Amino acid sequence: MISKAWPNKLVKSSNFFEEVYTLVRKIPEGNVATYGEIAKALGTRDARRVGHALHANPDTSTPCHRVVNKDGRLAPSYAFGGAGVQKSKLLIEGVIFVDDMHVDLKKCIINLV
Repeated sequence: MISKAWPNKLVKSSNFFEEVYTLVRKIPEGNVATYGEIAKALGTRDARRVGHALHANPDTSTPCHRVVNKDGRLAPSYAFGGAGVQKSKLLIEGVIFVDDMHVDLKKCIINLV
């Protein structure tokens, strides 16, 4: 299966998911990345597809909890226990929050590009 990526690149879906997982594994403890930044680093603008890949992640060693939306918001439907579990994992790693559902991106984001 092939999907159209941005700009005019073709990405094989199975390889795309693996590329997402490989990149997410590089996010250090105590840091986060956004779906959009991961997409950009992989040569696409399809942040939603990054979310689909993370939701389907079969490997518990991939730190999916370190990925948030462009505003630092936790995933309300975090696939591995909901936003509360995601927040707990991030707090244990020392990630700073600005409120109950938003990570402080100014202090915790890592540049992947």
